[in-house]
Amino acid sequence: MMGFNVNYSKQAKRYLHKLDTHVAQRIVDKIETTLTTTPVPHKSKRVQGQKRLMFRIRIGNHRVLYEADFVQQAIGIVTIDKRPRVY
Repeated sequence: MMGFNVNYSKQAKRYLHKLDTHVAQRIVDKIETTLTTTPVPHKSKRVQGQKRLMFRIRIGNHRVLYEADFVQQAIGIVTIDKRPRVY
């Protein structure tokens, strides 16, 4: 099975650029290894109150909100931020 492609929003790219290199790399590694093979991992949660079907995963103190397009096999990273600000 071929993996999903990951696309980062402008906000996600800006946030990762501001982070410490080690922390940013940890987040990107987790996204690239987990979501490309399993778009909705067991620990992911559905985000309530959104018009679109969105999920979130926790990576340390950070939350990653993303959309999964199963037809085009693409993951769209919408937002990356710390917990209190992400919702």
